[in-house]
Amino acid sequence: MVDVKWKSKPEEHDYPAAADYLELLGEPDVVRTVVDRLREAPVIRKKAKDILRAAGLELLSADNPHVRRDLIKINNGTALSPILVVRGDFRRGVAMVIADGYHRVCAIHWADENIAIPLKIASMP
Repeated sequence: MVDVKWKSKPEEHDYPAAADYLELLGEPDVVRTVVDRLREAPVIRKKAKDILRAAGLELLSADNPHVRRDLIKINNGTALSPILVVRGDFRRGVAMVIADGYHRVCAIHWADENIAIPLKIASMP
């Protein structure tokens, strides 16, 4: 098993990064509410393979420069930031959104798909 080090909470710059991405998907007032909810959410853990499935995303190649950078961090024992996600709705076929941390999820999946990743999850208003 790979030993992955994690920070206890997301870095402050992760929230604006999440907002930048979410603004492509929703109105600014909705995005502000979701980011506020992410800030308040507790950190929980979910497996890398389940996160990718719930988001409906493909596993990026280990050769992707951002994934490779995170794999190097894992190898060097550098702590990674928890990811930020927006809950989907399986009743409506709406996938979960990885608002910040897609490359980290892929890197962890390459290391071991069963590693539990710390994350904060928020629901849409």
